Amino acid sequence: MKYSISDGFPYYIELLGDKDPYQLFTSKENLDLLKSVSEENASFRYAPGKWSIKQIIGHITDHERIMTYRALRFSRNDKTALPGYDQDTFVDNSRFDEQPVSQLITDLENVRNASNSFIRSLSKEQLMLTGQAWKYELTVEEFLKATIGHELHHIEVIKQKYLPAFIS
Repeated sequence: MKYSISDGFPYYIELLGDKDPYQLFTSKENLDLLKSVSEENASFRYAPGKWSIKQIIGHITDHERIMTYRALRFSRNDKTALPGYDQDTFVDNSRFDEQPVSQLITDLENVRNASNSFIRSLSKEQLMLTGQAWKYELTVEEFLKATIGHELHHIEVIKQKYLPAFIS
């Protein structure tokens, strides 16, 4: 890969490869994987200082909210540069570990439904409009690709670093 996780948006976009981002937004595969994690296992951390699966689910949801908000602003030709956000501050100030994993998944599903409704409302011209968030200027479509690529990244981390602890 050309990019690493520290590159942010370009890394997440690159993760998509030739996958259709709009098909990924409507796919239930990742949600089904998350639903297969028990309440007990959802609190697991594979190392000290790492997020629990519950925190990852909440983070994916928060990130999608933020990214689709950015895409909304830019799809309306708003040229205001938008700041980044500190993901650790968001997770540290959440209640993700206190909530049932089923509620966190429901929240993610609700945000995903809203994202899909928004995506369906966009014209080809709106998808090509640009905006700046953090240090990147991207098209609306690229913001959406980075959003679903971000989810793919975290699902892969769950598969590689969390699920092996539960499979015997």
